[in-house]
Amino acid sequence: MADVTAPVPFVATRRQRRMLDMTYQPGFRAIAYFCLFMLYAPILVLVIYSFNANRSVTIWTGFSIDWFIKVVNNDQIKNAALTSFKIAVVATIGATIAATAAALATTRTTPYRGLASVYVIINLPLMVPEIVTAVATLSFFAMGRTLLGIDLGLANLMLAHMVFCIPFAYLPIRARLEDMDRTLEQAAADLYASPWHAFRRVTLPLLTPGIIAGAMLAFITSIDDVTITTLVAGPGQTTLPIYIFGQIRRGVTPETNAVSTIMLAVSVLLVSLFFFLAQRRKK
Repeated sequence: MADVTAPVPFVATRRQRRMLDMTYQPGFRAIAYFCLFMLYAPILVLVIYSFNANRSVTIWTGFSIDWFIKVVNNDQIKNAALTSFKIAVVATIGATIAATAAALATTRTTPYRGLASVYVIINLPLMVPEIVTAVATLSFFAMGRTLLGIDLGLANLMLAHMVFCIPFAYLPIRARLEDMDRTLEQAAADLYASPWHAFRRVTLPLLTPGIIAGAMLAFITSIDDVTITTLVAGPGQTTLPIYIFGQIRRGVTPETNAVSTIMLAVSVLLVSLFFFLAQRRKK
């Protein structure tokens, strides 16, 4: 016999769902479109005027790719881009390895007293003003040169970027670990897999999208850093953002727009590559 006293599940009507949906609140769409416009309109203008035939960045006279050709043939820009790439690659590899280890140590462990403090310490560089981190890093390396006579040259920049990029790589890796089903790792342990084999055969393949996301975020963070690089870099260690910053002091030129457009294209390519890999992992 059916239970007539059982509560009837509440089913919201279409109007009620619209009332509860923030996207249907008065003014929400207008504010969203305004924010998107303010965010992307300057980028669109930069890209358009990087193809301007006129040297003026405010007067359009025709389409041209001459500025991109000049950028490719500019030895100073190529050297600065190569320096940025070297630093970003080393910093990304080191930061991703450290972030992966930190994520495993804070998610694949029994909760203990002080775990919240560990999270704070790892993510602290995200909250501290970058200029403070830059001054502290400069002071640390200066103390090393004074007391120990150690000057690592370009490696100083690599270490500074590596440390600064760790929390950026840590967040997506930790988020991926928290979303993973731990029963798969437990099943591997039940089948007598050693911790290393369980990590290599189960955890690491599932964690790969998070590692790729963290690595790309660390790479982008490193390659466009200005504040830390300005204070820590030694003579002749000019990165691409520092070169662009120096050129802007004399005024924005189409060459500067072309370099910025190339950096934007690289960023979009990395993000697109990540989504492509993530989709393939889901199949």
